[in-house]
Amino acid sequence: MIRILRLGHRVFRDQRISSHCALVARALGAQGFAYSGQRDSNLKDSLKRVAEQWGGPFSVRYVKDWKREIRNFKGMKVHLTVYGLPFQGHISKLKKARNLLVIVGGEKVPPEVYQLSDFNLSVGQQPHSEVGALAVFLYELSGRKFRERFQKVKRKVIPQERGKKTVKRS
Repeated sequence: MIRILRLGHRVFRDQRISSHCALVARALGAQGFAYSGQRDSNLKDSLKRVAEQWGGPFSVRYVKDWKREIRNFKGMKVHLTVYGLPFQGHISKLKKARNLLVIVGGEKVPPEVYQLSDFNLSVGQQPHSEVGALAVFLYELSGRKFRERFQKVKRKVIPQERGKKTVKRS
């Protein structure tokens, strides 16, 4: 099971970044998304609607105490950071983990995150988006296969060369 913890969400500044982290996580196989910082019912409601329409399982929740969340997690804890070791050298070990918590920073990541994590890993040593880092990491972790089957799908994309088409399923 893969869960994502987004640190330091700020309602007016990070709404799109946090929601995009959750959308990428869901699409690439994570089962849950938690966020700390400011409580944001719009973020939570929006992501729950996506999971209801496009399938799941995918849970969303607010975490007041991110330190407790990391400490109490039973499994491997990976912090994605530009300052970490290249993730490619650890991917085979991480694929074997039954439970994986992927920690994605926000504004300034507190030093405790580096200490509480089992791994501080990077997808590159250049400044980049946490959304991009999460996508690359989960893509490689999943064996480069997107999860094709979601449970309880109400809406589905019909691939086509041009235009957009979706269908509702009952």
